[in-house]
Amino acid sequence: MKTRLILSVATLVVVALISFVFYKSSQALDKAPDISLNIIDGRKIEFRSLRGKPVLVTFWSTTCSSCIKEMPHLAELYKQLNKDGLEIIGIAMPYDPPNRVLELTEKIEVPYPIALDIEGLASEAFGNISVTPTSFLIDSLGNIIQQKTGEMDIEQLRVKIKILLQTPQTTIS
Repeated sequence: MKTRLILSVATLVVVALISFVFYKSSQALDKAPDISLNIIDGRKIEFRSLRGKPVLVTFWSTTCSSCIKEMPHLAELYKQLNKDGLEIIGIAMPYDPPNRVLELTEKIEVPYPIALDIEGLASEAFGNISVTPTSFLIDSLGNIIQQKTGEMDIEQLRVKIKILLQTPQTTIS
């Protein structure tokens, strides 16, 4: 009888802990995490230095066909709106070999910064990203105003970004 009670309590504790972990990991972030990113060109970007401008962060992989399909559209968006203040940062997944990341970004001629997340700290900070592409649109105050898993509608994204660029230091929903 005592053994059965101990097993029941232990099972409840384990279920509660697992539920808590899933609950916390499924919660959407509301603020961009304060992290450092190592860019493939050797620079280091401190996320807090990007405050004051809208930022699109996109997690991608060299083996993700949707990511590769989306990259030229993001490159075009960057070329059009970076001069107005938009920053785009691509973050390669931890399992991507750096040499493949470099080869692919050179082949596609990606103009925006690409970070290597070798230790998985960025993907962890953004909520344990495991599916690519996963993107975050962040306003000038560091608020995450959109999170999208899967390909983005570039035209809808362009409209949101243009609104953010016209109304600095504010957020939209």
